Amino acid sequence: MKKTSIAILAILLFVSCRSNNNWEKMAGNPNFIHRSVRQVTDVMLHDIYSPPVASRIYAYVTVAGYEAAVNGSKNYISLSGQLNGLDSVPKPEAGKQYCYALAASHAILTVGKILVMSEGRIEHFHDEMMKEFKETGMPEDVYLNSIEYGKLIAARILKWAGNDNYKQTRSLAKYDVQTDDATWKPTPPAYMKGVEPHWNEIRPFLLDSAQQFKPAKSVDFSLKPDSYFYKLAMAVRDTGMRLSPEQTLIATYWDDNPFKVNTNGHTMYAIKKISPGGHWINIAGLVCRKVKADYVRTAETYACLAVVIADSFINCWDEKYKSKVIRPETYINQYIDQSWVPLLQTPPFPEYTSGHSVVSNASAVVLSDMFGDNLSFTDSTEVAFDLPARKFKSFKAAANEASISRFYGGIHYMPSIVNGVDEGERIGRFALSKLKTRK
Repeated sequence: MKKTSIAILAILLFVSCRSNNNWEKMAGNPNFIHRSVRQVTDVMLHDIYSPPVASRIYAYVTVAGYEAAVNGSKNYISLSGQLNGLDSVPKPEAGKQYCYALAASHAILTVGKILVMSEGRIEHFHDEMMKEFKETGMPEDVYLNSIEYGKLIAARILKWAGNDNYKQTRSLAKYDVQTDDATWKPTPPAYMKGVEPHWNEIRPFLLDSAQQFKPAKSVDFSLKPDSYFYKLAMAVRDTGMRLSPEQTLIATYWDDNPFKVNTNGHTMYAIKKISPGGHWINIAGLVCRKVKADYVRTAETYACLAVVIADSFINCWDEKYKSKVIRPETYINQYIDQSWVPLLQTPPFPEYTSGHSVVSNASAVVLSDMFGDNLSFTDSTEVAFDLPARKFKSFKAAANEASISRFYGGIHYMPSIVNGVDEGERIGRFALSKLKTRK
């Protein structure tokens, strides 16, 4: 009888250990981080945010996730003291047990809920995900400790976000369209006002200032047929009129227009797509899954990429509203060919430099450093928008395609792309010199 009791006790202890290991394994699944970031993406897609504003949201939610997750490994360090204005972050309480993947997901969704308009969508998703964590068999004290820690991180990140001058820029004057021939004018079909003309006043995450990586001077405006500017416009028009099927697909694939306006008679409606920054955030997620990154490395990847994307928009937007270069569509229609229409809908802000070129190449520099220069991957980001997945041999190859897509699309002159590539690469290299996430 005594031997039987001992055997039963041994079995119960074995089952108990397996159960404990089971919740720790499940709760540490990086898929919770991926799904949380994806939910923020889906809500932003629903709400419609301009590319700069979307980049800001990504930066804060992913930094929140990383700061909560970083304590799950002795090999990683906090970004506090590295990002402008983030001088301290709450630490876990000694003697308490935490599930840091839970804390990270809770922090991501808590910050996201505050920064978006459709907070109810995130709230519902958050409640359902928290149930999943509970269903892993996680001890109640671990669950509550993790929730409380995620809440503390979220509160700190939101306080930090509240001091970046974003709120103040909401009340500043709209862009005043100028009447001279050389500067940007609103374009059809919606003739929307200039998007975020004061974005250079947002506090950068790593950059010393919005002007830190100023691109080469934009080409001087001219109406003379033998001028360089006129020839650049002709190149956009001529290329747009003889696009190959592959060039057309490339332009369409990287369009990433969060608010494409369509008209049907007197009716106007929008087609929503992921933002340019969101596209690269999604690529980061795909690559993390491919290399089987754990939840800490996954959170690290999202956060490092997101702050660089956010800084890329701040730097790029500073130049856009200083040079105020006229878009090809406006110039060509007024001075070359009244009937010409670009393949892509022209975005509502000045032309120089190409935001896709800056953001994509900064992203490629960072991701190449984290995963290698020659990591091939399949990008399925646009499958949700009825476009086929595309395969790339490297992040740089994807960035090059994203950059040239804007020339094929008829919305940028070539110098904007070439100089935007250089601008983005310099931002990316600078970010790598500043960021330290590993011991």
